[in-house]
Amino acid sequence: MNIDFKGRVAIVTGAGGGLGRQHALALAARGARVVVNDLGGAREGSGGSLSAAEQVVAEIRAAGGEAIANNASVTDWDAVQAMVQQAVDTWGRVDILVNNAGILRDKSFSKMELADFRLVMDVHLMGAVHCTKAVWPHMIEQKYGRIVMTTSSSGLYGNFGQSNYGAAKMALVGLMQTLSLEGAKHDIRVNCLAPTAATRMTEGLMPAAVLQALKPEAVVPAMLVLVAQDAPTRTILCAGAGSVEAAHITMTQGAWIGFEDQAAERLGEQLGQVTDRVGETVPGSGAAQGTHEIAVATARLGAA
Repeated sequence: MNIDFKGRVAIVTGAGGGLGRQHALALAARGARVVVNDLGGAREGSGGSLSAAEQVVAEIRAAGGEAIANNASVTDWDAVQAMVQQAVDTWGRVDILVNNAGILRDKSFSKMELADFRLVMDVHLMGAVHCTKAVWPHMIEQKYGRIVMTTSSSGLYGNFGQSNYGAAKMALVGLMQTLSLEGAKHDIRVNCLAPTAATRMTEGLMPAAVLQALKPEAVVPAMLVLVAQDAPTRTILCAGAGSVEAAHITMTQGAWIGFEDQAAERLGEQLGQVTDRVGETVPGSGAAQGTHEIAVATARLGAA
């Protein structure tokens, strides 16, 4: 698999530092022209400056690549539309979108203010929605697009003190599932990346030795594969410290419990069978659940 981005135009959000910076540098190194987007704020979302994005642009240009800076907030729909138009006006197209921008407002759910929950959802979820919605018509018109949503193990599996972050990150998986189906006929491939990397977002959370092993650069190969011409679609890759795994939303074979008065008690008795993962599947779409349930009911009721 030869991964080359010559002639491609990429937008990377939150690319002024950490993982986003590495994404932008790697795409540029392989020939992509890159819009380096970064609000330039603190990790909790305050402040804003173009300087972080401009520094990454300078790095790319110094290495012989092409890049432009943009400091739109992904929460601002008008600014996001202008960013995408900036890419189209400069280079005529947009092929790749890496939704990487994010903030943290960690606190246990009982102590968390609703404003902090909403803000994290707004940046991670609606930020990705804004950027994806803005590039979508361009990708449909050119019959080509590669989009990555940055999910997280906190969303896939949970993490204490991150109910807001986890909810937003799992929501991005749901967004990816549907957009991959809707984009298929236009060769728009949509995937998720769950990184484990030492960035400004993880400072103070892990020992120094562990942080050294979790270099953001180690996550980049997974991103490159997910936005390559031969990329998969509807795939969740987890990556960190040189390892890459795949995560799946699966469905077990389950059990037919009927719908009589004692169905709840029967379910309680058969819960082990319902949750047994032997023979579990990855449904092709949400319709597969209903199809499975109707088939089981038809077989049981038809035989009755």
